[in-house]
Amino acid sequence: MKSYNYDEFSTKGYDFDSVIGPDVGDKAPDFPLTTTDGETKRLLNFSGEFLVLEMGSITCPLFQSRRSIMEPLSRQNGVSSAVLYVREAHPGADIQSHKSFDDKKTCALRLKNEDGESRTVFVDNFEGSAHVAYGSMPNAVFIINKNGCVVYRSEWNNPSATQKAVQALLAGKAVTAKPYFRPAVPATVFKTLGKAGKGSAADFFKGLPFLIWTNIIKRNLRLLVNRPKVGSWKTSC
Repeated sequence: MKSYNYDEFSTKGYDFDSVIGPDVGDKAPDFPLTTTDGETKRLLNFSGEFLVLEMGSITCPLFQSRRSIMEPLSRQNGVSSAVLYVREAHPGADIQSHKSFDDKKTCALRLKNEDGESRTVFVDNFEGSAHVAYGSMPNAVFIINKNGCVVYRSEWNNPSATQKAVQALLAGKAVTAKPYFRPAVPATVFKTLGKAGKGSAADFFKGLPFLIWTNIIKRNLRLLVNRPKVGSWKTSC
């Protein structure tokens, strides 16, 4: 891809086989970011014992299909939950790639006002500095403890595994949940791509066979046979 804010989705723009960004036990990158409320806050200045940080955009079917499960996490005692608004995963004629920070903020506001997102939404800068630091995947999720350390991560958010990780952390236990890749709900896929407009669905389905092979088969097999790194509330970095 020629730029961070690509005009057309392509599987060539992502490294699906490598772990990029902070791993479990690493220091989580911190950034001053603007929220959709117009405030500037540091990403790691959270009030709970843990921060659940999910990457997302309104044109990402995976993110959109997980929101109804992820949003209630922010209502659990001891948990802060936020979305980092990143580049459009599948831009189309109606929701195009961002050409400025204002474009990005407008899309993030649509997530809040039209889609009803209740979590804090941080808007990454135009160049995607925070997103790149966290690995650049469209729907990754990280859990960060009060020490500022990553205690759980997944390149693709599996809400069930994320919930299990949160429950373990709140109970003072180590995280052992494996985030197997689960595809988005088909109805949400068509709704999201249809809203993005012409070109979005074509680019998505063009890359679909590769995405199935890389994520549902290869990635899940790696998770099955490998032991994940374990984080906990006391992880230091």
